[in-house]
Amino acid sequence: MTSETRKPRSGAPSADGEHRAFPLGIRENLGQFSQQLLQVFFVGLTIGMQRTVIPVLAEQEFGVAAGSFTLLMAFIISFGFVKGAMNFVAGRLSETVGRRKILLWGWVAAIPIPFLILYAPSWNWIVAANVLLGINQGFAWSMTVTSKVDITRAEQRGLATGFNEFAGYGGVAVAGLATGYLAAVFDPRTSLFVFGLVVVVAALVTAFAFAKDTLPWARAEAAALAEGTHKGPLPRFPRNLPDHPTTWQIFALVTFRHRTFSALSQAGCVEKFVDALVWAFFPVFLHGAGLSLPQIGWVVGVYGMVWGASQLWTGPLSDRVGRKIPIVIGMWTAGAGVAVTILVEGILAWSIASAITGVGMALLYPTLIAAVGDISHPNWRGTSLGGYRFWRDVGYGIGALSIGLIADATNSMTAGFWFVVAAMGVSGLWVLIVAEETHPRLNPADEEVER
Repeated sequence: MTSETRKPRSGAPSADGEHRAFPLGIRENLGQFSQQLLQVFFVGLTIGMQRTVIPVLAEQEFGVAAGSFTLLMAFIISFGFVKGAMNFVAGRLSETVGRRKILLWGWVAAIPIPFLILYAPSWNWIVAANVLLGINQGFAWSMTVTSKVDITRAEQRGLATGFNEFAGYGGVAVAGLATGYLAAVFDPRTSLFVFGLVVVVAALVTAFAFAKDTLPWARAEAAALAEGTHKGPLPRFPRNLPDHPTTWQIFALVTFRHRTFSALSQAGCVEKFVDALVWAFFPVFLHGAGLSLPQIGWVVGVYGMVWGASQLWTGPLSDRVGRKIPIVIGMWTAGAGVAVTILVEGILAWSIASAITGVGMALLYPTLIAAVGDISHPNWRGTSLGGYRFWRDVGYGIGALSIGLIADATNSMTAGFWFVVAAMGVSGLWVLIVAEETHPRLNPADEEVER
């Protein structure tokens, strides 16, 4: 591509000098890597505090009529579409204003959320709170991912994204379990208010005090690629793009102009159907089966904890065996876990089904991010990751709306479950047939052609 053939200007800083100032690697950047892990844990806590209590309170506290599945899904629909859009906005803005500012803006947007939950007179306020939650997640979580990819080497991206998503979804699981117990002992709304406010304030203070901007690392890597001093196999970047493509060029590339990018984007979109289902339908389904709030917290928490913890091995696994096969197996495993959920009964059986679903999500989730990072040039990496994350999190909205409409049309919650099972099967097949392997060690670019 153009940026790989361009020679440095006379008097320009050398790539070697920039590399010494901004070295790539987890060990070389351990302090900042750890700080970003803490930030994504806080992000997970913020979204996780809604996973157990809010769906169960929809009818008794906020006036959602029993059996109104689409209305129940409204707070996830608003979250998904807003978060998806903010992912892309955040990615593009981060190329100019830097990663740290976007992270801080995300936490500022989260400040009103606990107050909206505490004082909400109707379900519309919860929907509004989730609009702000979508902004928070789109800005803050996006920047933790992008920052880790910026400061790590290509052969560490699976490990880095695995750790990132472990911390994030570990936070989701911890918050879901903790708020379930707190709501059973104290007033549910007050519990969510105190929990949420403490998390948001702690996150904002630590991000302001300790987070660094990682955009200089990405620029140093781009300079090394331009000068031909980049170490390691050359990634299979898309060809025929300018050094700094426009927003539309990158969005079109990620969406439909590049076979592998588009396959990864659709997989990211469809896998969010599972999380939308777990978020809204699992608590209601399990509550209707007679489980208490703490028991629901455990079943939903098993999904999040297994998903989070398993990414500690699934991320590094993709660094060794490649990205494509773990993604495909993960899509099909997560779909199988959803199917098992409606075929069994009892808290132990449901917990096992949640664990199966969590393992599938762990196989596909960090691997999809690493795959997109593999073939994203550092000049436009933030934007391409934002484009992928746009489609991935719009999947919350598409999935929640589809699941709700299908359940309403059939007057059956289980129809929504089966829809998700089918979607995951087809999506995994799409990746298997269409996508190329992206790991530069296993499928490097032809250096003579690329250079």
